[in-house]
Amino acid sequence: MRLIGRSVSICGNRLLILRCDAAQLPRLYGEAVDRRLKPIGKVVDIFGNISSPYATVLCYNGCSVQVGEKIFAR
Repeated sequence: MRLIGRSVSICGNRLLILRCDAAQLPRLYGEAVDRRLKPIGKVVDIFGNISSPYATVLCYNGCSVQVGEKIFAR
């Protein structure tokens, strides 16, 4: 289990924006889980500056994640 980043914003019902660590970028279309190992969704995009990238997670059934919560990759 690897840390993807912290949630920054929720867009609509199903998009979650994360701030990532530049040294530990997540794999595209990899599964994202919360701290209880409950599947949240899939990483669908990585964007932003090279030194401080962001990732977009498409949630399965709507985002139940709070802003500032850590998100992990399985």
